Amino acid sequence: MVTELNRRALAMLRAVGAGRAELTCSCEPDLRVDGLPCCDQATAHALARAGLIQPAHVVAVGQWARAELTADGREALGEARAAA
Repeated sequence: MVTELNRRALAMLRAVGAGRAELTCSCEPDLRVDGLPCCDQATAHALARAGLIQPAHVVAVGQWARAELTADGREALGEARAAA
């Protein structure tokens, strides 16, 4: 689980919140931003496992779906913005 969000994780959350990211439908979803694979898939997996990001809709396993922030993801991003 993600306990503290580093700058890269926050940048990923901002990209998802801006509608610029996609996730694969799998138990360890991969993330791409602006059509490019994310350089830190371990953090992408951790954000998904922590329930901060999720696919916007259900697709077949291995297919890409637009990523969205969950309520917890929006809260984590809001808290980070307030602390900055």
